[in-house]
Amino acid sequence: MNALKTSGGLFDLEDKRSRIKALEEQMTSPSFWDDQTKAQEVIEETNGLKEKVNKYEAIESQQEDIEAMYELAKEESEQELITEMNEEIHGLQTKIKNFELDMLLSEPYDKNNAILELHPGAGGTESQDWASILLRMYQRWAEYKGYKIETLNYLAGDEAGVKSVTLLIKGYNAYGYLKAEKGVHRLVRISPFDSSGKRHTSFVSCDISPELTDDIEVEVNEEDLKIDTYRASGAGGQHVNTTDSAVRMTHLPTHTIVTCQSERSQIKNREQAMKMMKSKLYQLEIEKQEQELAEIRGEQTEIGWGNQIRSYIFHPYSMVKDHRTHLDVGNVQKVIDGSIDQFIDAYLRSKVH
Repeated sequence: MNALKTSGGLFDLEDKRSRIKALEEQMTSPSFWDDQTKAQEVIEETNGLKEKVNKYEAIESQQEDIEAMYELAKEESEQELITEMNEEIHGLQTKIKNFELDMLLSEPYDKNNAILELHPGAGGTESQDWASILLRMYQRWAEYKGYKIETLNYLAGDEAGVKSVTLLIKGYNAYGYLKAEKGVHRLVRISPFDSSGKRHTSFVSCDISPELTDDIEVEVNEEDLKIDTYRASGAGGQHVNTTDSAVRMTHLPTHTIVTCQSERSQIKNREQAMKMMKSKLYQLEIEKQEQELAEIRGEQTEIGWGNQIRSYIFHPYSMVKDHRTHLDVGNVQKVIDGSIDQFIDAYLRSKVH
């Protein structure tokens, strides 16, 4: 444990304590709340660092307790004490595993909020219903994590489900976790929309990008943008308002499109859309660099409808298969109820080996 405290190690305890102190000093400034967005970012970073330090200290304290129990068990040879010690060791191993996962999130923007987009593939109502199931899955997961969820764009399906949806998942390390979910998700089931009871396969793409803070510069030329406005609508087709407040922004050189209708004001939606566009363009640049590195290493990098990252199979058997990590989970219902941490864990660990 002590080795983790050294400077430059996996977990530099003193460095994190110093950062917490510096952030808390910022919070005492009379002008701290002048910029509420920046203030909230400082608070979230402080809370995130404190949580990591507290977890580390709890692990260290439990390890010391186990060492003391071990010495006592050697002297007295009590079976009850040995059983209790083994239970404590098992609990400590679980805590260390979870703590290690937190430490894997060390990329520059892992700590940022995440922008999550879902887009159904071909298949109409069937794929749109699958998108709504995934939407609920990610909302449940975010709630379990204690993250806040803001719907930036929602376009309801014609009969059921959603045609497209964009969420802002707000919380420390949201992007670091959710980047594991980027890719195509495949569903195999007996369709509830097919009276003949045939098995259907549906696809939905999940796109993840970090929400960029104001101190990160991404160059976007106004002449490269096409901006359309339209009337915002909510889930089920109800109008959020009666003005053309929703904004669709297209970056012509890259054909990148973002939409925002979360605010009643067109100006605010335009500002949010620009933030989303910068995040998407930044993500594209990251992927371009990763692809260039992969090509140098001779790796396959194609992502398409035939290259899904995960399959959710309801029929003829029950199984969720992650095709990147080869992790299989038998309880599909539990997964679509938001239990996806095991897949995120396996993916993040696979990236460091």
